[in-house]
Amino acid sequence: MHLRKTISLVAVAGMMAGCTSTGGVRQPSGPETVAPEKALVLPPPGGPSIVSVVESKRGNGVEQNISLFTSSSVPGQNFLKVQFLGASGANPGIGNAGFSMINESGIAREVARSAPGVPMATSATFLQNSYGPFGYASGRSQAGDTCIYAWQQIRSSVAANTQARNFGMIQLRLRLCDAGASERQLLGIVYGYTVTGTFDGEIWNPYGHAPPADAALGRTGQPIYPDEDGYRASPMPIGYEPAPALVSRPRAAPVRGTSAAQPAQGVAPLPAPVGPRVPLPGETPQTNAKPDAAAVPGDQSARAIGAAVPSPDCVGDAAMTAACRK
Repeated sequence: MHLRKTISLVAVAGMMAGCTSTGGVRQPSGPETVAPEKALVLPPPGGPSIVSVVESKRGNGVEQNISLFTSSSVPGQNFLKVQFLGASGANPGIGNAGFSMINESGIAREVARSAPGVPMATSATFLQNSYGPFGYASGRSQAGDTCIYAWQQIRSSVAANTQARNFGMIQLRLRLCDAGASERQLLGIVYGYTVTGTFDGEIWNPYGHAPPADAALGRTGQPIYPDEDGYRASPMPIGYEPAPALVSRPRAAPVRGTSAAQPAQGVAPLPAPVGPRVPLPGETPQTNAKPDAAAVPGDQSARAIGAAVPSPDCVGDAAMTAACRK
């Protein structure tokens, strides 16, 4: 008897709960598309534009796959992938993302999957952008497209972690293939992207303590020169636009009605040639010899200037002959 009453009460309670429900449709938590301006990492000005942003919330952080504009025959989509990892319980009811450090074998698999059919070589050069060191691999497809795959982990130093703060971590991946860009231009995107996302709470700051000011500031004997004088290394250019080519100024065409010897109005005259004129092939050479004195009318013979010295034979009264008197 009591069992029947209990079952009846449970059935009535279930019916009442069903009547009070709104019947709304709820989408289960999972990846969702967000607006491009909500991207946690933005490419630099002049870089590839954002096509879409897919966000996945985790129990210990957030992941975003940012699709970028692609102009390449290599299969695949250009992307910026960012992963913010912090405390568990950031998003209750959702599983945590795996907390894995960057290792050589894992990066080798990522590079192989990033650009199918493109031989990629990892660079051994130490590089660093505004957020710290990063690595990258690059290659060129058979069609001539350039591809890079870059990776970076933003995390404070071990010394900062011992102070019960700075526990957060950001991991980034960048895949870029382009038919008209060089490796240096694609690498400029790594130097130019901006991380806009943050963690709640100072304890999860992934950047560590702010660095102190340069010790050379305000000190004597430490000159600081402007960048344009070449005393400092120039920054990496960003964007896909190549440097403007030098344009030679065309020669001004002669104006009708003017002779070849007279320059057109507004054009500076050419300087007079220095030295003798070299005749063209087949042209009669001109000499600088002076004309014959007899051929020039009105020309007078040159006369010696000064007193005439007589000959010894003409000295004396007896020697004053007619020849000496001439």
